[in-house]
Amino acid sequence: MTSNLPPNSGRIVRLRLFLDVMVVNLCLMLALLIRYAVLVGIETTTISPNALFHWYMTSYFRSAGILTLLLLGTFWLHGLYQQNYLWAHKLRLLFQAVSLGYLSLASVHYLSQGYFYLPRGAYFMAWALTFVVLAVSRLLLRSWERLQTQALRTEESYHPNHILVIGGAGYIGSALVKQLLEQGYHVRILDLLLYGTEPIQEHLQHPNLEIRQADFRQVDQVLQAMQGIDTVVHLGAIVGDPACALNEPLTVEVNVIATRMIAEIAKGCGVRRFLFASTCSVYGQGTGWLTEESSQQPVSLYARSKQASEQALQQLASDTFSPTILRFGTLYGISGRIRFDLVVNLLTAKAVQEKTISVFGGSQWRPFLHVNDAAKAIVMTLQAPIGTIHNEVFNVGSQHQNFTIDEIAQLIQNEVPEAEVITVPLEDDLRDYRVTFEKLERELGFHPSWTLEQGIRQVAATLQDGTVSNYRDARFSNIKHLQDEGHTLLTTHYFNV
Repeated sequence: MTSNLPPNSGRIVRLRLFLDVMVVNLCLMLALLIRYAVLVGIETTTISPNALFHWYMTSYFRSAGILTLLLLGTFWLHGLYQQNYLWAHKLRLLFQAVSLGYLSLASVHYLSQGYFYLPRGAYFMAWALTFVVLAVSRLLLRSWERLQTQALRTEESYHPNHILVIGGAGYIGSALVKQLLEQGYHVRILDLLLYGTEPIQEHLQHPNLEIRQADFRQVDQVLQAMQGIDTVVHLGAIVGDPACALNEPLTVEVNVIATRMIAEIAKGCGVRRFLFASTCSVYGQGTGWLTEESSQQPVSLYARSKQASEQALQQLASDTFSPTILRFGTLYGISGRIRFDLVVNLLTAKAVQEKTISVFGGSQWRPFLHVNDAAKAIVMTLQAPIGTIHNEVFNVGSQHQNFTIDEIAQLIQNEVPEAEVITVPLEDDLRDYRVTFEKLERELGFHPSWTLEQGIRQVAATLQDGTVSNYRDARFSNIKHLQDEGHTLLTTHYFNV
């Protein structure tokens, strides 16, 4: 199983391993001593106390090493070191792992023909003690980790003021710039403005806004944009599976190589905070509820490029440079730059204008998030104490907005009842994941302001009132805009999330 713990969690993993080794050996020793005391003090035995003690200690030394290896192996296979499960689920996995380890030890005892012998009474006692003490030790370790987090929060908060938003005229960027300006921040946008200034039109005359039209792959442009900046929000990328697949080398250049270059320049210029827009698509095909530390199985170039960028940023973290990775759910809703290549927006548009809702597959799970709530989460991250967000990964979304595509279609039909749902079987969409957002809620107090139903009504109103007359227009789709502009656009320009 692949480990996806961030680099700064290695100390915790080593501590867990050390505690587990100590607990396993101490519980085995304690079980043998208790069983020895019962035999000598209560039950009748023909063996002398000294001989019995020697026999039990021999059993311990012969069995302790193999039991330790077996249990550590079962813990690893159950993901107890690689993933941060919810507590109830972790207890179930721990019970299964301890039971499997002791069953494996029984098999070894049998196959060794008595060499690795363990008295039956001590065997069951050791199993029970090991499970209980490991559960308690993990609970105490979890409490200690939270105390450490609280200690970091007592540090003086670092309040950013001058913020560089790379991709500030994009889908999230236009919503973010609006919120930042409303809260009094000085904002500098670095953007190629492929869609012009229309997404940020209402803010063009704002005294706290500066716009630099440039390609973020150009080192000199990035260096100039970094001057006087204390925080960077990097939203620039080629976004979406189809758009990324058009030109794979360009995707790697824009989404991975440029991201690392920008972060290195930011670190060299003394930028303290660096917020990076990633995606829950990095989980790809996931089972159960996925946390920030769940294994990643990206199934598209877009997701793999974000995964690679996350790793590059985490390697750059230091005492003076704090990257934070925000894995956004599947976005919907209206911002300054309108998009209809997103599933909720697209299906709503088809329902309003064509009276059909085409569902491909339908059973796939996705976590959904309104674009304004994505911007809200960024602002809250900027305002959090530096110790809370330093080199951290946060899933950004809503626990209650995990839906299947079939459920999305039904919600849209509830708002547009005259539309017909048409389901088409689909075999090649491997993305399927449900995500938990407890960490973001716990650490930053984030709660979404929008529900999916409200977002659907917002998109429908945009079409019904004539704000958008043709949702199929290329400017509302990353992939269509790339295709229509041709080779020059593919090789020289980029898009923003």
